[in-house]
Amino acid sequence: MEILHVSAECYPVAKVGGLGDVVGALPKYQQQLGNIAKVVVPAYRNKYYDTHEFDVVHQAGMWLGHDWYHFNVLKERHNELGFDLYLVDIPGLLDTPGVYGYPNDTERFLAFQVAVLDWVNEWQHHPDVVHCHDHHTGLIPFLMSYGYKYSRLKEIPSVITIHNAQYQGQFGWDKLYLIPGFDLWKAGLLDWGGAINPLAAAIKCAWRVTTVSPGYLEELYTNANGLESLISHERAKTAGIINGIDTAVWDPASDVMIPAHYDPDNIDKGKKENKKALCERFGLDTSLPLVAFIGRLVGDKGADLLPEAIGRSLHELPGEVNFLVLGSGEPHIEWSLQQTRDTVSYGFNLHIGYNESLSHLIYAGADFLLMPSRVEPCGLNQLYALRYGTVPVVRSTGGLKDTVTDFGDKDGVGIRFSQVGIWDICYSVKRAIELYDNKEHLREIRLRGMHTDHSWGRSAQQYLELYQQLTISG
Repeated sequence: MEILHVSAECYPVAKVGGLGDVVGALPKYQQQLGNIAKVVVPAYRNKYYDTHEFDVVHQAGMWLGHDWYHFNVLKERHNELGFDLYLVDIPGLLDTPGVYGYPNDTERFLAFQVAVLDWVNEWQHHPDVVHCHDHHTGLIPFLMSYGYKYSRLKEIPSVITIHNAQYQGQFGWDKLYLIPGFDLWKAGLLDWGGAINPLAAAIKCAWRVTTVSPGYLEELYTNANGLESLISHERAKTAGIINGIDTAVWDPASDVMIPAHYDPDNIDKGKKENKKALCERFGLDTSLPLVAFIGRLVGDKGADLLPEAIGRSLHELPGEVNFLVLGSGEPHIEWSLQQTRDTVSYGFNLHIGYNESLSHLIYAGADFLLMPSRVEPCGLNQLYALRYGTVPVVRSTGGLKDTVTDFGDKDGVGIRFSQVGIWDICYSVKRAIELYDNKEHLREIRLRGMHTDHSWGRSAQQYLELYQQLTISG
C-alpha cells in the first residue's frame, strides 16, 4: 500500500509541536510494516533545508488567484528518515524561516495544497491513500472530490487527522477566488459559521476522520471550538487512534542528548546522574524532588497557572520541592514566570525558548512532569516521560486520560487531577512529594511506566487497517 502524508510539519524537517513528531514517525513505522509511505511538506528555509541534499523531481507553475507562482518539488536524496521525503518549494510564499505566524499564512498554505495536488495529478499512478494532517491541508479532500482539474484523483481515499481542533484555518469568502475552479454547487461544503473553514471542509469531505486519541474524539462532540455539531453529524466516519512515540529517538539507553544512559535495570543510577547534570545547570538542589514543565506557554496547556502554582507550592512547601520550566509562548506568561523566578530565592528556574536537547535531559533528569492542560488532544510529553521513568502529573483530559492512570489505582503510572486550577496543581505536587519520599513505591511506578508500550508499531497498524477498509470499500 502506498500512503502520501501531507502536512505543514515533519520532525526533523520542521517542528512546532506534536504534529511534527507524529508525521516524522508514523510514516517510518508504516514503511517498516511493508508499505510505501511518503511525506510532503513545505520547503521552509531552515537548518534542515540548508544542510541536506535534494533532487528536483517536479517543476511547474500555478495560479493562486491573480498571481502566478513557479514551484519545485524536491526529494531528499538519501532517504535518511526511513521514508521518501518531498519538499514543496514556492519562492515568495513558502521560503520562510518559520512555519506559522505570517500575515499571508492563508495564501501560503493554500498554495502548498494546490502545488501538492498539481504534482500528484501528474503521477503516472495513484497513491492508495492521501492522508492529510490538520487544517493546513484541509482543502485537499474537497478539491480531490470537486476540483475540476483534479477529477483523476476523485476515487483516491482521503483521510484527515485532527491534531488540534482549536485551530481551523478560517478565512473570508472574499478569498474564494484563490481556490482552483470547482463545482460551485458544492461551495456549501467549504462553509462553516459564515467563513471558509478548511478543517470543517475536510471533516465533511474526507472519507475518514481521525483524532489522535479516543478520549479527544469524545471531547470533540461537546468541545470543538464550534465544530461540535458537525463532528457529531459525521460520527459514523470518525475514529480515535492514540499517537505513539518513536522509540528509536526516545530511548534513555541510547539517547545521544543525555549524559548518562540507562534502562530499567539501572534506572536509579541513570536518573540520579542525569538529575545531577540538570540541577547543576540550573542551580537546583539534587536532593529534592524535581517537577518540570515542557511545552508551549499558552492557555491550552494551563501554562498561565504555572507562576501562581509554583509560587504557592514553594511558599507552602519551603525546601521540599524544585521546579523547572522549558518553553515559550504568550509574552505575559513568559514575563510572569520570570517574575516568579526573580521573586523566589530558591527552588525554581526556567529556560524560555525551544531546545530539543534540553528537553531530552529534562525527561531523563526530572522526577515528575507537570501537564495541567485545558486541552490535550493526545499529548506526547507524558509518553516521553514514561519512557524515561519520569512520573507524569496530568489533568484528566483527552489523550492524557487515555494514557496516564493514577498511581492510586491498579497499574497506575502517574498522578491525575480533574480540574484546571491552582489548588488542584498544588495538591498534586504534594502527592508527588509524598510519592518521592516512598522510594520503593516510586521505583515501582517508574518501572511500570518504562515498561508500558507506547511505540508507533501498534498505532501504525491501526491506521493501516483503517486505510484497508477504505480501499476495499472504494
